[in-house]
Amino acid sequence: MSALETLLLAVALGCDAFAVGLGVGTRFCAPRQIFRLAFHFGLFQFAMPLVGWAMGLYLVNLVQRCGPWLAFFLLVFIGGKMAYESVRGEESHEVCADPTRGMSLVVLSVATSMDALGVGFSLGILGRHLLGAAVVIGITAAVMTWAAMRIGNRFSVLWGRRMGVFGGLVLIAIAFKLLLD
Repeated sequence: MSALETLLLAVALGCDAFAVGLGVGTRFCAPRQIFRLAFHFGLFQFAMPLVGWAMGLYLVNLVQRCGPWLAFFLLVFIGGKMAYESVRGEESHEVCADPTRGMSLVVLSVATSMDALGVGFSLGILGRHLLGAAVVIGITAAVMTWAAMRIGNRFSVLWGRRMGVFGGLVLIAIAFKLLLD
């Protein structure tokens, strides 16, 4: 793959991470939260193509069947909770669970990198070298997530609680998109 093809692939794979980062950034945008989400999204986008390359066809089909449903339920839950608590008022912001920590972070990282698993499997079948592409994919996803969280936070500052509702709705829309892919 050429450098341009690799970069285009990385940007395409990073779009889910960007969208989730935008939604999460409307409510959770402390420097540590930005770092955690960007780092983990980048790490998983780097690792999943390598895992996909190493896995057999059966396991890829199983993960592709079950993975979107798991991601769907988590994104709907987090997005719904984020939107609901934004409507409820400012006092609820302290109670809302931080999606950049714990199991939510892991599941979001896996959910946004499922496409990378399939890409890694495809590139492995074609006999392509993958390590360099995986590094570019991971770095691109991390940068896109960082930028999205900063943008989401800026919108939140300008438009207040409405952006929390918008961020929640973005996560729910991504959940439905995962089921349709």
